[in-house]
Amino acid sequence: MAKSKTGSFWLTEELSLAAVNTTYQSSLDLGAYVDVGDQQAIAIEQVDFITQGYDTADDHYNNTLIGTVNANAAITFQLSDLNPGTEFLAADDNALIASGSLMVDNTNFVESTGSDFYPDNFGKLDESRMVVNDSLYLVGLASTTYIADHELRITVRIKARIVKLSTKDWMAIAIQSTASDN
Repeated sequence: MAKSKTGSFWLTEELSLAAVNTTYQSSLDLGAYVDVGDQQAIAIEQVDFITQGYDTADDHYNNTLIGTVNANAAITFQLSDLNPGTEFLAADDNALIASGSLMVDNTNFVESTGSDFYPDNFGKLDESRMVVNDSLYLVGLASTTYIADHELRITVRIKARIVKLSTKDWMAIAIQSTASDN
């Protein structure tokens, strides 16, 4: 299906959830990696989400969310290859690449994954998620309240490589992506 043009590399994007109960979006530009004329695409091998507390007054990060939120919290996030605006996609949407959720029991000092176990480790090149769109979109939401001068941040780390697709494979992926957009 695909022939690798590069080794694996990492793309990252951070999303600030500055206000609670507000959905935010960020995008990653893939224009330098995707080329329609050469049937060049991005093969996504793995997606990791990292949630961190951020102290806006002292400009530093904390890897635990306890101390950032002052109530129980639910944090959700998704990565897609079509622009959902500030909406979350249904699990059966072909544009959905990866998603996750984190629950925080602030009272008992417990952080745990939510009910979202979407596979975000795609494996070898022939199992990778092929993307022919020129952008990826990260959406996030925090349902909680923050301690003064704090907010949550989500970082997505994407392990990818540039690949060349056959004409048939390029067209199949482009048609699937276009169909998802309707």
